[in-house]
Formats: sequence, structure tokens, C-alpha cells
Amino acid sequence: METVVLIIMVAVSFSFVLKLTFHRLWGVIALTLLSAASVLLSYGEAALQSKTQIADWLANPPLMLDTSVWLTVDVAFQISFCILCAARLCGPLPRKSYIALQCCLWVPGLLIFPVLFAMLTQLIFALPGTGFAVIAFATAGAIIVVLPLLVYLFKWLLPESEIRLELMFLVNMLVSVLGIIATVNGRTSAAGTNNVEWSALGAVFVLLAAGCIAGFLYDRFITNRKIRNIQKL
Repeated sequence: METVVLIIMVAVSFSFVLKLTFHRLWGVIALTLLSAASVLLSYGEAALQSKTQIADWLANPPLMLDTSVWLTVDVAFQISFCILCAARLCGPLPRKSYIALQCCLWVPGLLIFPVLFAMLTQLIFALPGTGFAVIAFATAGAIIVVLPLLVYLFKWLLPESEIRLELMFLVNMLVSVLGIIATVNGRTSAAGTNNVEWSALGAVFVLLAAGCIAGFLYDRFITNRKIRNIQKL
């Protein structure tokens, strides 16, 4: 379980750095300072943690389910950013899509702050006898120096924004799959049964059919409106 969580943390950090490559210099500086500030503001709480308590958290199914919700929201933000950014590479975006892209761009991620907190906690465990404030300030300073260097290193290694965008998309898909594994944690969510719930199955088909019909009608409506606008020109 600890290995899965560690891989998720590494993937979230990697996705965060990749996303920063799409920012300008002042955006990278702003989010770097925000990350460093989160470390400085949380070192008091990190100092109160223990390895036993963290192990209990990882073995707590309700807590892992709550965490999976945050992970799903975070992955949805990152994948939305990838899709909108890819659309922008193909041409100008409508106003609403552009606003959504900017919102997704400036949301650093809901999980990067717990990852930084976990990193600080592990450093406190690894450096017994060192002042908590010293560790926190040293970690924040390292973030301020290393994070922009990583961003521009990735830009140098992968100058094509399309490749970085695709890589970020794949990393977040991996995070979503690992989140499911971490949530299940060796259990199934429901007992198996040989009976088919025909009412539930029928409801699923009705929902799918309603969604398909609604999508078809919406597409026809948009297409007809574009045709009318072209005819007016």
C-alpha cells in the first residue's frame, strides 16, 4: 500500500512540474512561492505526525475513499487542462473555453500540497534532532531553487508542447488507475452475486440512450445554427 501511495505522490509531482512548463516565468515564480509557503505554513502540523499514525491512515478505508474523491477531482482538472490546451493548439478557443482553460491552468492541483506535506514529514523523520523550523525553511528554499530549474529542464528536454501535454495526460490517467488500486486496497466494494439486477441494468441502458439522443440533438442544433450563420454571411 505504501508503495502505491509513493508512486501516486511521484506521479502527482511529475504532473505538477509538467503543468508549470505551460506557464510564463511569472506564473512559475508565483506557484513556486505558493508551494514553498505551503511547506512553511504546515511544518507545525507535520512535526506532530508519527509513523504509526500515518500507517493507520493508510489502512483506514473511509479515509482512503475520501482521498480518492479528492484525487478524482484533481485528475479531472488536469485532464480538462490537457484537452483544452490541445484544442487551443489547433486554433483560438471560444470565450468560455478560454476562461475554463485559465482556471485549470492556475489550479496547481489539490494533491500537490498533501504531497509536499508528506515530503516534509518524511524529512522530519529522517533528520531527528534537527529543528523543525530549520527543516521547513531548508525545504522551502530547496523548492524555490529546484522547482524552476526542473521546469526549464523539462522545457529543454521536451521543447514540443504537444509531447509534454500528451505525457501529462498519460501521467494523470496513471494516477487515476493507481487511485482505484489504493482505494480498493485488496478488497472489493461489494459482495459478488449471481443474480442480475434487471431494473438497474435497464436504468443504465435508459440513461445511455437518453445521453446519446441528447448529444445527437445538441449536435444537430449546433450544426444547423452554424449553417444558418454561414448562409446569412
